[in-house]
Amino acid sequence: MPPSSPVPPYTAPRWLPGGQLQTVIPALISRTSDRAPALRRARWTTPDGDFIDVDWLEAPSPPEAPLLVLFHGLEGSSRSHYAQAVLAACAAAGWQCAVPHFRGCSGEDNHAARAYHSGDFAEIDWILQRFVALQPHSPIYAAGVSLGGNALLRWAQEKGTSAGSQVRAIAAVSAPLDLAAGGQAIATGLSYQIYTRMFLRTLKPKALRMIARHPGLADAQRVRSARNLSTFDDAFTAPIHGFRDAADYWARASSKPHLRRLRLPTLILNARNDPFQPAAVLPDPRLASDWVRLEQPTQGGHVGFAQGGLPGRLDWLPRRLLQFFQHGT
Repeated sequence: MPPSSPVPPYTAPRWLPGGQLQTVIPALISRTSDRAPALRRARWTTPDGDFIDVDWLEAPSPPEAPLLVLFHGLEGSSRSHYAQAVLAACAAAGWQCAVPHFRGCSGEDNHAARAYHSGDFAEIDWILQRFVALQPHSPIYAAGVSLGGNALLRWAQEKGTSAGSQVRAIAAVSAPLDLAAGGQAIATGLSYQIYTRMFLRTLKPKALRMIARHPGLADAQRVRSARNLSTFDDAFTAPIHGFRDAADYWARASSKPHLRRLRLPTLILNARNDPFQPAAVLPDPRLASDWVRLEQPTQGGHVGFAQGGLPGRLDWLPRRLLQFFQHGT
């Protein structure tokens, strides 16, 4: 059930020290669970003739029950540990929940000569408009994790006062508010070995398959040679989405410079030991509008927030989201 009392600030268990472990271990916790929420998939045709897949929580709820739309992170899906935790919490609370997949992230390559990116607010807008049309009697809330959180913030920033006509409140979890700082943070050392190589392991083959379907879209050799997110975005993400280069993409897609433009209740949650976003670049309240609640716990890692004894639980984050959406605190 939704929390009836305020969710306490996050603190990591003693057995889980440091931002790296607090990031990696939660992803492993979900793999040990045999109680994954039941989902049903719907395929939506996009305005440009492509498709996205939406996974809906398959749980009994009235049609007017609140709907939480969850946007996943880079190369994430409804199977990501945070998505599974949020879906389970919504099922327990009697909420509806849906995870729309960014293009190419649902297990099947998309058709169009475009992918997805951290500032893809036009895609977010189309998706949310579709949910509003499908669920006219449900209060709708939206949360985004990592890349999805930054894209959701950019959507709300671009929409301004009209964002509240589509959703009642939004939350961004571990969003890379400063994309350049985030890209640099995971470009070296242990973070490079763990995260950058993991992302490129799926990003590059998908990009190369897209280039094969659309010859001339991007330079395949430059994609093959990419060794970090900067060189990959420079070779592929930026040019196919209309940016000059990676630096232009990261600058224009970052949500941090536009936090004063937010005009609906917004929770922005970033752990200060997140390997993806240095604490030094996290915003202070002076950079945000009065609609924004900034929470920056000392611990938590990148979309980690595990609690309890071994092997740990992942219920803190979904409880915090539902608390904010229900009560605004």
